[in-house]
Amino acid sequence: MKRLTLFFVLSLLHVLAYAALPTAVSDALKHAGIPQENVAIYVQAVDANMPVLSLNADKSMNPASVMKLVTTYAALEKLTPAYRWKTEVYRDGEVKQGVLYGDLVIKGYGDPDFQPHHFWQLLMQLQQLGIRKVTGDLVIDKTYFTPQANNIAFDDEIWRAYNAPPSAFLVNGRKTSLQFQVLDNQVYVHQEFPLPQVNVEQHLTLRAGECGDWRSNIDYKVVPEKSRVNVYITGSYAASCESRYLELSLFNDEEYALYTFKTLWKELGGAFGGKLNIRPTPERAVKMLEHWSAPLGEQVQDINKWSNNLMARQLLLTLAAVDDATLATEQHGAEVIKQQMVKLNMPMGALVVENGSGLSRLERVSAGQLGGMLVRAFHRPVMPELMASLPILGLDGTVKTRMQASDVQAKAHLKTGSINGVSAIAGYILGQDQRRYVMVMLVNDAKSAQARAAQDALITWVYQH
Repeated sequence: MKRLTLFFVLSLLHVLAYAALPTAVSDALKHAGIPQENVAIYVQAVDANMPVLSLNADKSMNPASVMKLVTTYAALEKLTPAYRWKTEVYRDGEVKQGVLYGDLVIKGYGDPDFQPHHFWQLLMQLQQLGIRKVTGDLVIDKTYFTPQANNIAFDDEIWRAYNAPPSAFLVNGRKTSLQFQVLDNQVYVHQEFPLPQVNVEQHLTLRAGECGDWRSNIDYKVVPEKSRVNVYITGSYAASCESRYLELSLFNDEEYALYTFKTLWKELGGAFGGKLNIRPTPERAVKMLEHWSAPLGEQVQDINKWSNNLMARQLLLTLAAVDDATLATEQHGAEVIKQQMVKLNMPMGALVVENGSGLSRLERVSAGQLGGMLVRAFHRPVMPELMASLPILGLDGTVKTRMQASDVQAKAHLKTGSINGVSAIAGYILGQDQRRYVMVMLVNDAKSAQARAAQDALITWVYQH
């Protein structure tokens, strides 16, 4: 009985030791008008068994893009950092004197980062194999992923690239990246990878002052036509903004792939008069070429440092397809993640995965589960790839401009996440005591956009702890 009483007292003292928020954090939350019951915090040294700070750590919360930590970590564990995606090229017909009498077939396997220059390399190699003209169609085989339900645009931003749905054959994230530049006191807008099917007209005025929230000063309108898409841009642009980008998704994955193919094939001197055809690769087709992507260990950097939603969704479907080629759905991808966590002795009962990117109103995880996962991950073989994928505080990624003048600059690797009503941050901090700490802070509140000062205060407290 005495032992039970002593255990209870010690447990209570331990809870009290880390239950109270640091004054700077609680003051910042109060100033922002955010109640503590809408905040979850978890801080633990990676060489410790218990947290040093915990608040609502078991509460199921929306993590926004911090969910990408779960998706990328599960993928690194299951697929390994060396995993690569392939893209195959077939011919369905005979080649005579430089002419393919038949269809050109491309089969995708979900590469999240298949870029125009990769496409160009494949087509150049195709010409080196003796094909200069294709008399048939361009056939795209997207059967590696199970067809998904209709994609719902998040926050009704139907043209923004971050809302683009995944595809087994995805070229350049199917995005039209518009670059804004100021030269000789004039604003110029041009496509980073120009497609002739896109027409951009801008009527921007140049203004003085700080760049600030440059997007709030710009409006755009997309007007599709039969053979092209018009983009009209109005508003003002500050010279101090230098170069900025607006990424739009103006075509579906199939159209974007076709237009890119036609542009590159023409530049290489090839001839093509066929149309687009979406169907499985015929059994009689002859494989000619294949492209292998950069390894997963490199691709997770784009996903986490720049919070690439579409790449994260591609990765979730890849997890599903590798596990069961007949069930390559987001729902199965979510099950694969949960199974992987159980396999690592990290069951996450509160985990809800919709698309793996955090661009969701449904996804949930607790700060304690996320923090525990990061502690566990630190001691796993994939730790170097996971940590290297996180933005470095004050240096790059989504936290490049944060706390640049502080002592903790460059000493923290932190993933951020934000959607309306959610602000989150999680990752690793190297304290001034030279111990590494895991920090998670999830805010689900109407005023979550005001939580940054509290997050910065927590980062400072963890560093100085």
